[in-house]
Amino acid sequence: MHLTKEPIEAAEFLSLKPAQDCGASACFFGWVRNHNQGRSVIRLKYECYEVLAEKEIHRIALKVRDQYSCGEVRILHRIGMIEVGEIAVAICASSAHRDEAFTACRAVIEEIKKKVPIWKKEVYADGMSEWVLCSHSVEGVP
Repeated sequence: MHLTKEPIEAAEFLSLKPAQDCGASACFFGWVRNHNQGRSVIRLKYECYEVLAEKEIHRIALKVRDQYSCGEVRILHRIGMIEVGEIAVAICASSAHRDEAFTACRAVIEEIKKKVPIWKKEVYADGMSEWVLCSHSVEGVP
């Protein structure tokens, strides 16, 4: 459960085996895509307040693990420059049953978007760039 500046390898992330009492694992990978709202994206830049982001990611993992009876919740989020086709976030939740694992995985990404102080800048093919509002950036605004 942490932040990394290094590329996230899907195979390496998936190679971690769950505890023996877990019969299901669900994983989510957020990949950098080449477009957003009609613009051609060439890369993303993620910045964060690292100490608080790490703390909040850890809190989310514990909360979701307890709420959905998961044996394990793994979260890895990239920071820095990330190219199209690379993984920005990887999440895996293991539980006794698939429903809890899938639901937990979705809950993690939704909580990250709402609560973790990570900001995303899109860099476009035309040389322009802009910060994209995250859910937590507008929380409480009607």
